[in-house]
Amino acid sequence: MRDDLDCYEGSHSMKPVSRAILSLMLALAPLSAGAQDSSQGGDSVVTVADDDPDMTAAIAQARASLDEFLALSQTPPPGTDRFKLKVMITDGNETEHFWVIPFQRIETGFAGILANEPQAVHNVVAGQYIEFNRDYISDWGYTRNGHQVGSFTVCVMFKSMSKEEVDYMRSQRGFDC
Repeated sequence: MRDDLDCYEGSHSMKPVSRAILSLMLALAPLSAGAQDSSQGGDSVVTVADDDPDMTAAIAQARASLDEFLALSQTPPPGTDRFKLKVMITDGNETEHFWVIPFQRIETGFAGILANEPQAVHNVVAGQYIEFNRDYISDWGYTRNGHQVGSFTVCVMFKSMSKEEVDYMRSQRGFDC
């Protein structure tokens, strides 16, 4: 899933953009070598204004609760799985937000596998191993007993989606928002 933030890999830097690109691919199943699971459906992309107040609030909510999520991901309780982080990646004037699954802590921050196919940036590819710090994290999520927890940016994206898409996300992907 991608929203418009920036990811850190080497010398990539954050750049302001006028729109956010959000991918709806939820990466709900484990991925091997970063490949997308075709049973998850396509990798829908939603564009959101970078100053959208609902998206800004969702990112702030995710960042404010990030430490709790990270602690939980270190020792997942029964019934929880599919822990993921969403990070922003910038290439020139374009920025996209991508899910990173799986992810791990490393000395300099975090690392993991990019789970989405880029649409606007060209400096990364799906399945690529990336390193980033917490400043580039825009969301987090996991599944608890079949229901999505976190994934705040996805809930905001619902306002830009058709009723059919939203109904699918609720009934098939466990979103309660």
